[in-house]
Amino acid sequence: MGIEKDINQATFKSEYQKGMINIIYTHNWLKEKVQHFFDREGLTTQQFNILRILRGSKTPLSTLQIRERMLDKMSDTSRIVDRLVLKGLAKKGISKTDKRLVDVIISAKGKKLLEKMDYHENEFEKLLQNLSEKEASTLNQLLDKIRQPH
Repeated sequence: MGIEKDINQATFKSEYQKGMINIIYTHNWLKEKVQHFFDREGLTTQQFNILRILRGSKTPLSTLQIRERMLDKMSDTSRIVDRLVLKGLAKKGISKTDKRLVDVIISAKGKKLLEKMDYHENEFEKLLQNLSEKEASTLNQLLDKIRQPH
């Protein structure tokens, strides 16, 4: 099914316009498809992203370091971390190296939640099952290229 049929628009000004609309439409489509996994656990996609960042780090991270690694650079990292702490999924403490910073780590409860969600990760990948591995690789290269500075 093409985007023309999905959004009921027969023509586009250019292939560039169609590509931009297709990316936005596909982003929203994918987000809707995976949102129920997060809703079921009472998480936002941003909270999930932070928990994965924390789990992957060998050392505690400051909120600035977390923000640098986040997918959503526009988010209020401190506020999201505070909500994770309230849920018991992360812990905060004064940095051992710089008393002006706060270190954040994932809690045992946070790790357990991610392990539970890891089980469903194959279901996320099924959303791209119409692509071969080579097509998925090409898609990744094209999306990376779009974000390169001009």
